[in-house]
Amino acid sequence: MKGQWEDVRELCGRIFDTAAVIDIYKLVVRDEVREMCESGRCGSYGRNWGCPPGCGSVDQCRQRAEKYKKGIVVQTIGSLEDSFDYEGMEKTAEKHHKRMTFVREKLESEFADILPLGAGPCRVCEKCSCPDKPCCLPQKRLSSMEAYGLMVSEVCIESGLQYTNGENTVTYTGCFLIKE
Repeated sequence: MKGQWEDVRELCGRIFDTAAVIDIYKLVVRDEVREMCESGRCGSYGRNWGCPPGCGSVDQCRQRAEKYKKGIVVQTIGSLEDSFDYEGMEKTAEKHHKRMTFVREKLESEFADILPLGAGPCRVCEKCSCPDKPCCLPQKRLSSMEAYGLMVSEVCIESGLQYTNGENTVTYTGCFLIKE
């Protein structure tokens, strides 16, 4: 990779099932998305350093995200036996995380400043040290798009991607924000 934007788009297109550029100015950080985190819907609030409140306040996340100039949205799509196939969902989530980590490492070697945002809680460590001890790998921690107040369905629409990809599938969405 030469650090050019076209190289980023090509890399993401090769690694993920779908990838699309997003106009960074169309990303809207919403307090109500963070409120969903606080309600405990996914069970990671206060239990994972990549999730709220460990990732910072919604205003801190907004300020971090606003400094980036380019963005690419990426998806991993998995097939499920049925809508209750938790094992298939977890397998696809892990695949998505591995892809995010791989691309993150490539981008970090080419760009001075990137912000990767994944899907769900951070999976860098096998067991998160939150809330008992500080984060073991803060430089590798991966927050979710929702933790940053982004409504994933809106981001998908704005980037031209499907939020859902059909019956008996699961879609995990992430993005990379890049400061050139």
